[in-house]
Amino acid sequence: MSFRTTPSVDYVEDVSPGSGSLPPRAWYASSDARSLSLNGSWRFRLSATAGSEDDSFAAEGYDAGNWAEVTVPGHWVLQGDGAFGSPIYTNHLYPFPVDPPYVPTENPTGDHLRVFDLPSDWPSDGGAVLRFDGVESCARVWLNGTELGEFKGSRLAHEFAVGELLKPGSNVLAVRVHQWSAGSYLEDQDQWWLPGIFRDVTLLHRPSGGAGDFFVHASYDHTTGEGTLRVDSDVDGRVSVPALDIDVATGEPVTVAVQPWTAETPKLYDGVLVTDGERVPLRIGFRTVVLEDGLIKVNGKAVLFKGVNRHEWHPEHGRALDLETMREDVLLMKRHNLNAVRTSHYPPHPAFLDLCDEYGLWVIDECDLETHGFTEQDWRDNPVDDDRWTPALLDRAARMVERDKNHPSIVFWSLGNEAGTGRGLTAMAEWIHGRDPERLVHYEGDWNCRDTDVYSRMYAFHDEVEKIGQQLDGGTHRRRELPFIQCEYAHAMGNGPGGLADYQELFEKYERLQGAFVWEWIDHGVRHAELGYAYGGDFGEELHDGNFVCDGLVFPDRTPSPGLIEYKKVIEPVRIEGDGPNGIVHVTNKQDFADLSALAFEWSCQVDGETVESGSLAVPSLAPGESAEVKLPEPPADGRGGERQWTVRALLADDTAWAAKGHVVAWGQFAVGARPLPSFPATDRPVPDGGRITLGPAGFDARTGALLTIGGVEVGATPRLDVWRAPTDNDDGAEWQTDTRYGTLWRTLGLHRMRHRLVSVEAGDDALTVRTRVAPAAREVGLDTVYRWTSDGERLRLTVSVTPEGDWTVPLPRLGVRFGLAEADRVEWFGGGPGEAYPDTGKASMVGRWQSTVDGLQTPYVRPQENGARADVRWVELGGLRIEGDPEFWFTARRWTTEQLDAARHRTDLTAGDTVWVNLDHGQHGIGSQSCGPGPLPQYFLKAEPAEFSFVFSTTR
Repeated sequence: MSFRTTPSVDYVEDVSPGSGSLPPRAWYASSDARSLSLNGSWRFRLSATAGSEDDSFAAEGYDAGNWAEVTVPGHWVLQGDGAFGSPIYTNHLYPFPVDPPYVPTENPTGDHLRVFDLPSDWPSDGGAVLRFDGVESCARVWLNGTELGEFKGSRLAHEFAVGELLKPGSNVLAVRVHQWSAGSYLEDQDQWWLPGIFRDVTLLHRPSGGAGDFFVHASYDHTTGEGTLRVDSDVDGRVSVPALDIDVATGEPVTVAVQPWTAETPKLYDGVLVTDGERVPLRIGFRTVVLEDGLIKVNGKAVLFKGVNRHEWHPEHGRALDLETMREDVLLMKRHNLNAVRTSHYPPHPAFLDLCDEYGLWVIDECDLETHGFTEQDWRDNPVDDDRWTPALLDRAARMVERDKNHPSIVFWSLGNEAGTGRGLTAMAEWIHGRDPERLVHYEGDWNCRDTDVYSRMYAFHDEVEKIGQQLDGGTHRRRELPFIQCEYAHAMGNGPGGLADYQELFEKYERLQGAFVWEWIDHGVRHAELGYAYGGDFGEELHDGNFVCDGLVFPDRTPSPGLIEYKKVIEPVRIEGDGPNGIVHVTNKQDFADLSALAFEWSCQVDGETVESGSLAVPSLAPGESAEVKLPEPPADGRGGERQWTVRALLADDTAWAAKGHVVAWGQFAVGARPLPSFPATDRPVPDGGRITLGPAGFDARTGALLTIGGVEVGATPRLDVWRAPTDNDDGAEWQTDTRYGTLWRTLGLHRMRHRLVSVEAGDDALTVRTRVAPAAREVGLDTVYRWTSDGERLRLTVSVTPEGDWTVPLPRLGVRFGLAEADRVEWFGGGPGEAYPDTGKASMVGRWQSTVDGLQTPYVRPQENGARADVRWVELGGLRIEGDPEFWFTARRWTTEQLDAARHRTDLTAGDTVWVNLDHGQHGIGSQSCGPGPLPQYFLKAEPAEFSFVFSTTR
């Protein structure tokens, strides 16, 4: 005799994709058939385990009046103020024992209940389909007490036939969602684990004779300028495209002259598929994707991807995005010159792909598959090499391809990410190639390119990328014949990424290198009342990967980071270079398809950072790849002897769908002549006065040589040598790169706790000289530092000479002086701006006159770290002081010390003090991308070597 004490939950740990759902088909947003959104407020009950509650809640008449409520789409752990559990963040570690296909008994399970009224005019003919666009990670569904089935595949659509179960009036939809299931082993993406019904739930009327699945084939012949359209449909009908005078039967090809679709020129033709029972709008883009001559070609031309990886994210709603948030993503991408997106690491909400079609972005559509956690056991038991899991893998591939196959923006199908290799991936590739030979197949983990049409890598260093471009990388014969892309590079975590321009130079130099995708689009910070934005570990997770989830080009609120501003500059579609003294501008069209007719050009001339004259510039409508030289007018006369520069901008000539007229697409800046350096005759001598020394407008402590005042400006802390910066995520590096993690090496050496030994204070005839030795405890290395103060009566000059002692085996974080001001708020400077810049992140820094507040200088990285440096500064004014540099310098100002910044884990840890701390830096170490990729290139190292630099101080009051 046997019995069960709990309902059966065997389906949760079944490796199959589920049961009861309909075969996948093309997704379309609307037709003339009726639909009813079931989004909104649902009743909700959370259980600790998968089998702790029976199924009685699914029956009609069940009283759920005492249940809580959640919003669908949504994740229950992001609702209820913590009453429904918490998010979990891991990069690749499974947050449960690796025992496939089993999951813990402690398996949070959310019962969802929605009672809805069928509209009184709901059609009585035909049938109906219930569609779920996304549920994590396993769902079991009932309608009016009848079980429909269960499914896995969180980021994929599932439909159920429900026509015979619908009733006039009230209907009861019940969904049981399990956080963990066998499917979780296939969904180990680098992101928050967030259970729930997080995409739309929709009831669709299926009229008699309504459209079923259909496949829009729309190719383009670049040699004739003609497109061929054929729409294969399960249900016979007709296809019409009025703008092309097309009206043909389904399955019948027709060839006409068309304008092709590209990411630069996203021409879509409105059409309609008409069957006996339904009219389905179509948006058709004609384009052909091929692998030819070892290159990815679209419409006969090789393309260069300037892309980004995009997880779906909202700081309050997680992966439950509305249409306007998706549109904001696409518009931001377009406005920052991106032309491609990889949907890491799952198919996005299908509306996002509609937007990519409309606005123009190349898409790598990636399957909802990652088994990265199996790397901890050398891929033993990896599902992708276990035949039992192959049906689930094929189901995921089919649901991606069938749902999304009618989007012209998609040029690649990706098998998934970081899932090792195996027979299941091969089966997926074979199925996709057979189903859709009109696109290419991608998978990064297949380094031998057995199953893929492109050699794809992530975080390959610059030198290796160059070898690949030169075809000196070895590998299989097939791989050597394929193009190369970096599906992930330039890890945009915290301050950075550095080295973008150096990568782009390689991509443009070698034909085989067809671009790359920055990791990633957005910081996955969770809005938090006390922390601002929370990251891994802030919810008490047993395992977590900290702020590794905050590695985006936009902050959680979608404000562009300095990294996105830099990327926009590096990948701009027009190169503008100049020969300033001769007034020549070199303009190159770096686009693949479009000419420059959509752009207008303007010039301006600056003297000491202020524009004194401007005008329009006639530039030919260059074809892709073409260049031209354009003569600038004569620069205006300047009687001041100031620094003169040209700035040339390329702007949108008219409004577009993604930006308004005048939007800056590209710019170049170049000097007319060399910068005149400030002259400084030292005329005054130091005058002892009791415990003070007076030198020109300044007062010093006679014993220590510390600067106390300049004019009426009180100096809260004297300028002294500073080599420490709060390590960036890229300074700290990835845990597997132990030999070059400079944040750790700097701390080991003790650069965060340097000590200053006063050697002497010397009041000479023309200078006050202070000699010190700056060194860390427990080490013999040091920096002999001499501060030489001189004055011309009104101004004060500081010349700092630094001589390293000992064996310095690591570069310095920074080299300059730090001092404190009692008062400072407004800041004005002549130099690079408006945002921050470092040695390998400064392409977007434009020389000009800029203004800010001290608080406005800070960059709000989710985890505080070194930030806010302005580069190439000639002079800066703040707190009543004007500071000029010889040579140009970096400056930083903040209301907390570097040590306080270093100690903070969230921005809310930083509290403004009474002193504004100012850094004037002669040098900064590069940023790099070592939080997951390469560190700074050698040319951006700040080596410990002799240096001398000067600053001139005067008052502005």
